[in-house]
Amino acid sequence: MGTEWQLELHSTQSPVSLRSIAEAVVEEVERVEQQLSFYRETSDLRSLNATAAYEDTVVDPRLFSLLERVQTLSRATGGAIDPTVGPLLRCWGFVGGSGSMPIAEEIEAARRVVGMEHVILTPGQNTVRFDREGIELEFGAVGKGYAIERAVDMLRDEYEIESALLHGGTSTIYGLGAPPGEDAWNVAIRRPNSATGETVLTLPLRDRAVSVSAPHGKWFEQEGNRYGHVLDPRTGNPAVGSVIAVVATATAMESDALSTALLVMGETGMATVRALRQDAFVLVGIWEESGELRVAQDGPLSAGNL
Repeated sequence: MGTEWQLELHSTQSPVSLRSIAEAVVEEVERVEQQLSFYRETSDLRSLNATAAYEDTVVDPRLFSLLERVQTLSRATGGAIDPTVGPLLRCWGFVGGSGSMPIAEEIEAARRVVGMEHVILTPGQNTVRFDREGIELEFGAVGKGYAIERAVDMLRDEYEIESALLHGGTSTIYGLGAPPGEDAWNVAIRRPNSATGETVLTLPLRDRAVSVSAPHGKWFEQEGNRYGHVLDPRTGNPAVGSVIAVVATATAMESDALSTALLVMGETGMATVRALRQDAFVLVGIWEESGELRVAQDGPLSAGNL
């Protein structure tokens, strides 16, 4: 998934058993990658994108369930999170590249094939159909969180692990239980563009995920303006205004998706996310004209505060 994964386990099981468990987690993440990759020619997603505009396409039940969940979140956020953003990513040069400025006509053409309303899901049959050609699903905004969710379910249910921290790059972290002798896993959220490692806050995680979205992961500069890879599906343009969005909630897929949506919506989207998930902690950072970072936050820092 283009990032480094880290897993910390605490258990009375033997080191050999723990290594075997860690290897099983890696295999589970690999299965998710094979299912959701936008870039692997052999992935389930590539096959779905190639056929769903022409016929009802049967997909794995877990992939169908993920699509249902993301479709619900897309509707609830007014389209701020939308996995049909693939054509826009191509338009802006972020598929296999570092980005480039499109012309207005190219953006409008891409927008005509973006929107979850064009994805028809048939429950009970697990079929997906696109209502027009050119639709491309891309799960960059939810894939890491979903993989973490699947891995955590495995740790908890199959291996009875009660204490673990699973980290999918700089995007999403899940704290299962707590480390020995502690109440929670304490995760520091780094201040955007800090060269000294300065943090915005430290968030306690116990059976909870936190995701951070920011536009500086991939970007290009033109005529003094910086354009990031997080795109607003509603406008077709890069998200502007916020420089960091943080969401902590019970499930890693939702924290991943909602942090992206919050970066797109900005400070006004905080109430939307909080209304969706009462357990959610939300934070948005905005650069002021003075050069100062203004931080707005809401919600419980830990699930125990509910």
